[in-house]
Amino acid sequence: MSKPKTLNVRVTGPLSDFVAANVGDSGAYENVSEYVRDLIRRDMVEREAENFARLRAELQQAFSHADESFVRTDVDAFLKKVRPKSAG
Repeated sequence: MSKPKTLNVRVTGPLSDFVAANVGDSGAYENVSEYVRDLIRRDMVEREAENFARLRAELQQAFSHADESFVRTDVDAFLKKVRPKSAG
């Protein structure tokens, strides 16, 4: 696990008002740090879901091809084909 990172963020105007409405007695969060951590976690979950959806779509496309279009190969033949000549 990486060491804790301290962030300093300045928000003004409507952003500041929005944060204030979501923190403290009137909001869902006790403090700004808790609110920011929750936003970051939600962003992480959203990105993971997007990556999973992209992978799922790629796999569905790959498996939608007829079996006859697949070519049998072994690991050595595959690596020989995809590795650059200088990587030998």
